[in-house]
Amino acid sequence: MKKILITGAFGQLGASLCEALPNELILATGRIMNMTEKYRCMELDITNRKNVEKLIRNYKPDIIIHLAAMTDVDGCEKDPEMAFDINVEATENLLKNFKGKFIYVSTDYVFDGEEGPYHEDDKVNPVSVYGKTKLYGENLVQESDIDWIILRSNIIFSYNDRTKASFVNWVVDSLKKKQMITVVNDQWNNPTWTNDLANVMSMMIEKNISGLYHYGGGDFLNRYEFAKMIASAFSLDRQLIKPITTPELNWLAQRPLKSGLYTNKIELDLGIEPLSIQKALDRMVSSL
Repeated sequence: MKKILITGAFGQLGASLCEALPNELILATGRIMNMTEKYRCMELDITNRKNVEKLIRNYKPDIIIHLAAMTDVDGCEKDPEMAFDINVEATENLLKNFKGKFIYVSTDYVFDGEEGPYHEDDKVNPVSVYGKTKLYGENLVQESDIDWIILRSNIIFSYNDRTKASFVNWVVDSLKKKQMITVVNDQWNNPTWTNDLANVMSMMIEKNISGLYHYGGGDFLNRYEFAKMIASAFSLDRQLIKPITTPELNWLAQRPLKSGLYTNKIELDLGIEPLSIQKALDRMVSSL
């Protein structure tokens, strides 16, 4: 029975991952703790090196699943120092003095979005501070002498009240209030349901695979189309969703536009098939 330490356990993916893994094996950590009786929880600031080292020394995890990150793309652009502390130095803190298996969840933002979707061996070229810090974290993991997995995903979605970062929450809550929303129609990805990704991560642990992998949903589509699918899944008014282009939004950080991740490698190694977006949305809604 392997002991698993999860950072960022109280976000979208963390919540699904804690459900997918056996309760008795998990130590769920995060900056703001969400108490639960299902598994052990602990407050942890991963930027505090001494606290991280003490926890690893005392708990002696066999596996660390590193989900915690500063994912606010414009926030990273505004405060690159904080982004570096959280996405790079904290990763280094976790790697130091750890000898087990390290699973690092990364992003399609390590690519420039000029020629996506991307395979694992395609050239990386991040165009934002967020993408650069996540790539830096990837490099630290790859340069370490421990057993590692880097798992890149994109547009991770779920519907729960735990996180403000959920695209689905924003679409659903806005449409329920009959608010008109604008969604970009020039950013292409293959969105990934957190439950699906969590199950894949559980399989990766079970089969003890290592290396760099991509995982995403079974369909490539733009964010506007995705928002309309969400509206339909929740029986809400699609007419309230209007398309807009990325340049019109004047965001601070550049986004990769033509992105998304090919999943051929992980399909072969795990013997799986990614869920279609429709199937993922249907299962998500039926589980509520």
